[in-house]
Amino acid sequence: MNIFCFRLNISYQAFEQLYRSPNTVIKVRDDTGRMLQIPAMRFVPFFSQLGVRGYFQLTLSEKNKFEKLVLLEQ
Repeated sequence: MNIFCFRLNISYQAFEQLYRSPNTVIKVRDDTGRMLQIPAMRFVPFFSQLGVRGYFQLTLSEKNKFEKLVLLEQ
């Protein structure tokens, strides 16, 4: 498994626009400096009136297939 941790802070309005566009990805840099592209739809469970905010952990399989995205702290 490959595990990546990163902080994300996107406002409600910005995320709403991202999510409405098809095939949109959110680009983040993990704690070790690696650049990740994650489909915006993966963040919908974490979308609130504040937008999408927090410290996340992304887990990918050995073949770099999505396994889970977890909010570690807000």
